[in-house]
Amino acid sequence: LTGFLRSLEKDFQEVIDLLKGDNTLEKFRTEYEKLYAVLKKSHENEKRLMEKCRQLNAELVVNSSKVASLSKLSKDDRGTISSMKTEIEKAWEMVDAAYEKEQKAKETIHSLQEEIARLTNSMEQESGLSSSQEYNISDLMKYKEEITKERDQLLSEVVELRQSLTQATEQQQDAERAKNEADQAIMQLQQEIQMRNNEVSREARKKEKMDKELKNLQAEIVNKQAEIKNLQQRIQNNKEEQLKMEQNLKEQKMLNEKTGKELEQFQMRNNKLVQENEQHSVMFQGVVQDLQKKTVELKARNEELTQMHLEISKMNKVRAVLQSKLRAAEEKKVAAGHERETLKSQISGLERVFQLIIILWFLLQNLNKATNAIQKQIDLVKLHEQSKKNLEEEIQNYKNEAQKQRKIIYQLEKERDCFISEASDLKQKVLQHLKDVEIREVKICDYEKKIEESEIKLKQQQNRCETMRTERNLYSKNLIEAKVEYFSLVFPSLLILCVFFFFLIYFYVVKRKVINERDVLGSQLIRRNDEVALLYEKIKIQQSILNKGETQYRQRMEDIRLLKLEIRKLRREKGILGKTVANVEELRQEVHHMRKELLREQTRCKVLEEELENPLNVHRWRKLEASDPSTYELIQKIQRLQKQLISKTGEVIEKELLLQEKEKLYVELKHVLARQPGPEAAEQLQLYRHTLREKTKQLKVRDAPCLWIRGCWVW
Repeated sequence: LTGFLRSLEKDFQEVIDLLKGDNTLEKFRTEYEKLYAVLKKSHENEKRLMEKCRQLNAELVVNSSKVASLSKLSKDDRGTISSMKTEIEKAWEMVDAAYEKEQKAKETIHSLQEEIARLTNSMEQESGLSSSQEYNISDLMKYKEEITKERDQLLSEVVELRQSLTQATEQQQDAERAKNEADQAIMQLQQEIQMRNNEVSREARKKEKMDKELKNLQAEIVNKQAEIKNLQQRIQNNKEEQLKMEQNLKEQKMLNEKTGKELEQFQMRNNKLVQENEQHSVMFQGVVQDLQKKTVELKARNEELTQMHLEISKMNKVRAVLQSKLRAAEEKKVAAGHERETLKSQISGLERVFQLIIILWFLLQNLNKATNAIQKQIDLVKLHEQSKKNLEEEIQNYKNEAQKQRKIIYQLEKERDCFISEASDLKQKVLQHLKDVEIREVKICDYEKKIEESEIKLKQQQNRCETMRTERNLYSKNLIEAKVEYFSLVFPSLLILCVFFFFLIYFYVVKRKVINERDVLGSQLIRRNDEVALLYEKIKIQQSILNKGETQYRQRMEDIRLLKLEIRKLRREKGILGKTVANVEELRQEVHHMRKELLREQTRCKVLEEELENPLNVHRWRKLEASDPSTYELIQKIQRLQKQLISKTGEVIEKELLLQEKEKLYVELKHVLARQPGPEAAEQLQLYRHTLREKTKQLKVRDAPCLWIRGCWVW
């Protein structure tokens, strides 16, 4: 591919070198450069996507290794929890043994204390004691001290065992927390893996799309090269015609030189008119530019209006279809609601049964975990199959949309060619009109120069008139003395006066013509201003219509969005209800089994309650209530803690049951979400809309010069 791109780049450089000389093919050269830039950009995007795919694959491998390590850790944590439970049981056994030893020691101490009391009483009664009796008392005292030491040791052992028990419970809690954290991390990693897989598939689709665009661009480049060859042939023909035109131009130059000499005489008169005309032309150009902008905006708004009307009609059709679907969905929802109420009543009965079977559930937990793992695997396989089907459907839809887009692009290219041909014709007409304007401006300059010359001569003649008046006054005074010279002086003065009056009449006629032309130009300007005002009013009306259309379009879009959300909710509810209906038979079977086991457990509970009400063995520690209250309180604390432990284990079992139910719900929701179209479809739709807008903008930009030329031609 890189070799092919290099060869394309060489061809591109050669073609641009050929086209640089010609100003006529400048538009074609810019379009060709744009095409090449698009091709280059698509190639860079392809490279970037390939690198991204590699990175995502690497991240997938890393995440899978993390998942494996976390699963191992969770298994290890489960092992540690089981070992901790065995250790706790051993500790409880040790505590019971120590408790029994302590009770035995306390009984012996109590019996010894009674003997000591009895002996002390006998000692008090007897005044004298023998040496053998003294020896027995000392032995008894030593024995008492040893027994107290043993009791202290046993108490310290009990304290240590309690501490170890608390540590073991804390370790168990820590292990359970670690297990929960590991499970959460596994879930997060699984979600990330799924996200990465989605991104990989998305990138693969983008790559396929870019490949298709690349092929299309290559085909367009081949077509453009063929067009370049045709244009080169046309250029050669144009050069031959240009040579002929140059010969004709030389002949016209000769004629122009002759006319130029004549035009130079009229340049002095035309300067004033040119200044006025320049001012008017500046005003006129500003008005024309504003008009062109407004016409371009008007056309764009009209196009947008037509598009909006089409989209609104489409949306109305879609809305009608969606409303019919909504009605059907509502009917289904009502039926599902009835079913749901019946199921709720059944579920409430089942929940009562489940509350009585918590102890039995703890025994069946391992079996459920295994079945859940198998079910998860089956669900994952189904999910993958469903996602595969969804992706195939999306690919088919994208292919259909791509074909539609190609047809639209082909039509737009045809229209572009037509507009280019019209633009070239309009350019030629504009150039001719500009030439005519330049010729007229040259004539006006000549006339202004001539007018200035005539005004200078007029001033000279006026000065002469004043001198003549002074001379006439002198001649009238010296009339009597200069009768002889009268005829010789009167004749040339009469000639001068005739010439002077002739020039005055000529300048007056020229001035009237210039004033008439100025009045005509002023009237034309007034008309143009009126037309501009009318156009502004029309533009305002169109803008108000456009704003109304935009508001209506937004309202329709919001209605469609709300309808889509309602449809999604109904689909989710339908899926959840369908799954619950499918599981009803299994739940009935389970209820049947549970009822049997419930009866067994109820009989056991009755037997245990009877034993509790009528105990066979009365507790021996009740004797300590009066003799040793501290140990009695400790025993009561131990019993309270045991009860709390039993209640906490029951709560843990309940929480685990709730967790399992939540996991089931999560899996069901996952299935429902997998069946529905994901956010990828919405993103790709947005991309297509964005590309369509860009294409329409490009077309508008290309049409703008054509509209400007049309406007100029109309002017």
